[in-house]
Amino acid sequence: MSTKSHATLRYSALRASIFVSCFVVALVLAKVGVLPVTAGPSGVFLLMIIAGVVSAPISYVVLSKQRDAMSEQITEGLEKRKGKPSLANRIAAQNAAEDAVDEAVRADQAAAPKAS
Repeated sequence: MSTKSHATLRYSALRASIFVSCFVVALVLAKVGVLPVTAGPSGVFLLMIIAGVVSAPISYVVLSKQRDAMSEQITEGLEKRKGKPSLANRIAAQNAAEDAVDEAVRADQAAAPKAS
């Protein structure tokens, strides 16, 4: 498999790992006392917000190559899908072919003399 086939998965995993790393650093800083965060669910939520705010620009800068590869993969997938007929068009074509066969059979039956 090529490296482009998993570009979205790679980008998402790297982005999540950057977020988790920032969260762990914020957690350690809160434990040491550098960040004045209270204990409990609200403190953890605040640390998650801090980690998100810090990890977003880091991801933007560090993961630009992976983001471009992911964008290219998505664009190629959309281009491939545009070339294929949609499900509605395929069903309509199948129905038209079936109707043509039915009409041909009815025409043959009408043209054939009835044996009595």
